[in-house]
Amino acid sequence: MPQEIENLAILVQDLAADKKALDVLALEVGKVSTVADYFIIATGANKSQVHAIADHILLNLKEEGHYALHKEGYSEGLWVLLDYGSVVVHIFQPEERDFYNLERIWNHAPRTTSISRPD
Repeated sequence: MPQEIENLAILVQDLAADKKALDVLALEVGKVSTVADYFIIATGANKSQVHAIADHILLNLKEEGHYALHKEGYSEGLWVLLDYGSVVVHIFQPEERDFYNLERIWNHAPRTTSISRPD
């Protein structure tokens, strides 16, 4: 996998953390599927925080020259999906994250909570 894709996943995870997202997790789904290279999963406490996380990611990635190919669920704010091709971001409210449980569905994908920017 190209370093650029891993760097994008790292950046998304850090941007989610900037807005105090909970339980930020990176799944390396590219090791088990062709759907994407990474899923970044994060939780916002409520609709306002989910929007704040999504807006922060969208704005900062746009400034870096990365544009979402697709955005879904924003108006409801229960589960926002931001598709950047190789990196797909899922931002949930707690109940929706528990219900859809992507971690269980993709349990065969390597996971990490320790992606961080290199020093």
